[in-house]
Amino acid sequence: MTETQESTSLTPGTSDRGNPVAPVPAGARTAADVVTPSLVADLTRGVTGSGTTRSHTPFTGEVLAELPESTPEDVAAAFGAARAAQRSWAATPVRQRAAVLLRFHDLVLKRQSEVLDLIQLETGKARLHAHEEVQAVAVAARHYGRKAASYLRPRRHTGAIPTLTKVTELRHPRGVVGQIAPWNYPFELSVGDALPAFAAGNAVVMKPDTETALTALWARRLLIEAGLPEGVWQVVIGEGPVVGPEVADRGDYVSFTGSTRTGREVAQRAAARLVGCSLELGGKNAMLVLEDADLDKAAAGAVRGAFSSAGQLCISIERLYVHESVADAFLERFLARTRAMRLGTALAYGADMGSLVSQRQLDTVTRHVEEAAEKGAKVLAGGRARPDIGPLFYEPTVLEGVESPMAVCGEETFGPVVSLYRFSDVDEAVELANASPYGLNSSVWSTSGARAREIASRLRTGTVNVNEGYAAAYGSAQAPMGGMGDSGLGRRHGSEGILKYTEPQTVAHQRVLPMAPSLGMDDEKYAAFMSRSLKALKTLRFR
Repeated sequence: MTETQESTSLTPGTSDRGNPVAPVPAGARTAADVVTPSLVADLTRGVTGSGTTRSHTPFTGEVLAELPESTPEDVAAAFGAARAAQRSWAATPVRQRAAVLLRFHDLVLKRQSEVLDLIQLETGKARLHAHEEVQAVAVAARHYGRKAASYLRPRRHTGAIPTLTKVTELRHPRGVVGQIAPWNYPFELSVGDALPAFAAGNAVVMKPDTETALTALWARRLLIEAGLPEGVWQVVIGEGPVVGPEVADRGDYVSFTGSTRTGREVAQRAAARLVGCSLELGGKNAMLVLEDADLDKAAAGAVRGAFSSAGQLCISIERLYVHESVADAFLERFLARTRAMRLGTALAYGADMGSLVSQRQLDTVTRHVEEAAEKGAKVLAGGRARPDIGPLFYEPTVLEGVESPMAVCGEETFGPVVSLYRFSDVDEAVELANASPYGLNSSVWSTSGARAREIASRLRTGTVNVNEGYAAAYGSAQAPMGGMGDSGLGRRHGSEGILKYTEPQTVAHQRVLPMAPSLGMDDEKYAAFMSRSLKALKTLRFR
């Protein structure tokens, strides 16, 4: 932070040159109103922890709660309890398990104000961005509550010898899933990822980030209220290097969302034990604005795509590729919207963007922007911290003239910073967008849906949104979501999002005749008979 930034003195609702401050509504709740000792005691009941640790709110840096801290021995105990509970849970009919999710869906929507307060206090988000998590969890609960039985039902397949070989595919739960959840979306990326695991008959031992553990614990308490047996979801809290490896080394399957560096370590640990894992990792996501795009909608979409949750979203937009023929007109609209964004801390709707979550995130954002500016990039909007609002606030920032080797060009910033690049033709834009080791999300804007979808098919990312930044694909829970390349392995949502938590088993029942010479045939006659049969099956178009 520069000396000038430190000395800035602003009053609410005003700014010398930067983003306005959203006013705090009269009677707005405070951290003390929300996080009471009785709430913390209720949420942490049953959490295995021998020590204590503290969480803080990014809005002020103040202590939010004292929480149980787990040791490796505590993690072992949590897995033991989860395994004991999982056996009876797996024996529960799938429709009864799914009904728990549907009851949870209703409770979440009914009591959403409680979790919105917690999400804001733990992450520093604006309330509307916190509500994205409520929407995502409700969608996942409804989807798997309605579809789990269909995804998991026994399936008949054509056997080696039609009619004589009866084949059934069964799906068994893996057992206990080890889940490591991040801080940036503490509701959606904790319980949202756990719901299909529960529906499939698994137990879960989850390590949330300490700073956002209350949100995950609230989700656990509500799911238990909806009917989940308490032992089926165990939560352990502690430092990542201490507790994380214990969770990764004990799960029958490992679910991880976080950095690419840590994701590689998780994958290596899972591979060493020959267990499966799913990893949603980093992104350097691109948005393409074509020459025929609706520029007003594209500018509004770029604001949402780049600055939701202060850019602390794996699928947010960090690179903007705009056709040179409309770049100036787009910039005029985009910069006006960006500079008008209201920053605020109130536990209420009204702010357009909240805080970064930690000093580490603020340091990364500051380093990326300052280095780019020193090396010749232009800061078109933002570009400074806002300690007048809170210790970790940073203005939504737009850069142009970014080039390699500036860190912001290729590294994931994970903050409210987006770089704009101009292109002359679509092939160039696709090549630039794909010139990244990451492959998580991308966005294409055009008034021609057919053209945009054709371009989308050429982008090397797990999801592509047309005329939206990220929410359309992520919110479509029947379709898979995940990354290519350095952005991860596996998928959440859809059939893949629940089947990954199962072990497939093929049961083949051979009837009447064996898979061997019979009816007086010797080996040669049997081989000839099978050869004729195979040719006939192809002619009859058997699969």
